[in-house]
Amino acid sequence: MKILHTVEFYYPSIGGTQEVIRHLSERMVKAGHEVYVATTKLPERDFTEWNGVHIVEFDLKGNSVNGIKGPDVQKYKDFLIKERFDVTMNYAAQQWATDLFLDVMDDVKAKKVFVPCGFSALYDPDYEKYFAKMPEKLAKYDQLVFLANDYRDINFAREHGLGGKSIVIPNGADETEFGKLATEEEKQFIRARYGLGGLVITTIGNHTNEKGHHELMRAFKMLPATPATLVIVGTIKPHDGCYDLCQLGADSCNNGRKFLGKRIILMDGSNREDVRALLKASDIFGFFSNIECSPLALFEAVAAGVPFVASAAGNDREIAAWTGGGVIVQSHNMPNGRVKVSAKDAVRQLTKLAYNKTKRKAMGRAGHEAWRKSYTWDKLTRDYIDLYETLVKKG
Repeated sequence: MKILHTVEFYYPSIGGTQEVIRHLSERMVKAGHEVYVATTKLPERDFTEWNGVHIVEFDLKGNSVNGIKGPDVQKYKDFLIKERFDVTMNYAAQQWATDLFLDVMDDVKAKKVFVPCGFSALYDPDYEKYFAKMPEKLAKYDQLVFLANDYRDINFAREHGLGGKSIVIPNGADETEFGKLATEEEKQFIRARYGLGGLVITTIGNHTNEKGHHELMRAFKMLPATPATLVIVGTIKPHDGCYDLCQLGADSCNNGRKFLGKRIILMDGSNREDVRALLKASDIFGFFSNIECSPLALFEAVAAGVPFVASAAGNDREIAAWTGGGVIVQSHNMPNGRVKVSAKDAVRQLTKLAYNKTKRKAMGRAGHEAWRKSYTWDKLTRDYIDLYETLVKKG
């Protein structure tokens, strides 16, 4: 098959969306398919092919609500209409690569698949007209793929009579990275390398103000277990997002007498090998994010054999049930569609796991086995390929 994936950002850009499309695209190439990715032009990208995937760049940014800027609007539309693909898959709403596709989708001859990725702005008044038009657009797709069985995007589709076009293919983690669990000796080596003492709690997420870093730091400071180390992995960009506040929070812990035995480290997440090693050596993965769809971080935690304690953002509760590898903190729904963990329950859940090594190990094993069976990228890619082939055969 000749396949087109459209996505706002792609490798070498780093992020969850980028990783999903990279894993799917590269594995489809290995399975013998011809795969193209239409994405934003990046100054650091000096290649048009990576691991067999053809990358087609467009100088564009924004979305239809806030405005799409750049000289390549017509170039992108012409590409969609004139190039011939068997299947086109749009990944994520509310960004130019999908929004411009919606404008010309009637003229696109390929089978059309949409993965909305959560409709994060569904409750934003500025997007009221955008989502008023969405049911009509969704009905024109051949298949709608959702990452969760109970979240705002799939429920939106069901409410508008599109349940028959809706299927769930969840996210996952890379079997080449997490196929083997770290031994105790390897864990101790990694901990010594990074200077991690006592109970090690890790979270992964850039400093966007929405990943729950402050809630996790607050709970960590109240945690009775010592010694303990909290590692926050993300991009190191002073004055960007919540980075400066996180640094202040870390300094107050590391330099404060009342937090003796505790340490908070802000770690650069650009080195994938380091991040993977750190995750495997952790005791608990904390993830108090305010908004998500289906976070890769939780799948990677269970793949690494590390139990997670998470907010009820996105489908975190489903992931905990699917894998048996995590617990969900009581979370409050906010008017803007975000959630916020209960500070009291956050401390309670972390404390229960901190003092129960047997339970941590049991949850870690259960999560890893569930991931190996159902949530590897190899398995999920086959699910997408099967879907694409079925649509093409229907003609």
